[in-house]
Amino acid sequence: MLKGASAIVRAGEAVALLGPSGAGKSSLLHIVGLLEAPASGTVLLDGADCVSLSDDKRTALRRNLLGFVYQFHYLLPEFSALENVVLPQLIAGQSRADAVVRARDLLYNLGLRERIEHRPGQLSGGEQQRVAIARAVANAPRVLLADEPTGNLDPETAERVFAELKALVESEGLAAIIATHNLDIARRMDRIWRLEDGKLAEVAPSKV
Repeated sequence: MLKGASAIVRAGEAVALLGPSGAGKSSLLHIVGLLEAPASGTVLLDGADCVSLSDDKRTALRRNLLGFVYQFHYLLPEFSALENVVLPQLIAGQSRADAVVRARDLLYNLGLRERIEHRPGQLSGGEQQRVAIARAVANAPRVLLADEPTGNLDPETAERVFAELKALVESEGLAAIIATHNLDIARRMDRIWRLEDGKLAEVAPSKV
């Protein structure tokens, strides 16, 4: 249970979210991502309180302003990497031509130029997760929420995926909260939050 957790994340910065298993990291991400409502308090996006909105309006905000990356990629296995990144744009009302251009740009920037026509089963774990990251930002969200995005990857692949994710956060001007157990990765983010006993506090890299 969260106890008075309060913090701000700004555009263009990546914040690491640390804490032991069961501390509430996923719950915090779900609240920020408008998937769960807090028992009290507010969730502000661009200064507007989102907690009191209707389900339809929260759904629209999740689609238009929020991007999600999970430990498992959840790609659609019957579609190519390109199609997996195009689909959320089509659902949001983008034209197919523009969606393809955006998807290609993102996948190329994530080092997947030669893999865009491959289906998930033909991609490595790191490649699958990079496609998932591209899909998460395809609709140009303002906030990116990532829950252990490198947790299933070997150290070398995790390092490469994180570097590309961090560069994408900066180039897209995202406000990113990234839950991780990888302390080396956490120290390289712009700020570090630690969640423990329901309380959220900012900590210095030297204290991690």
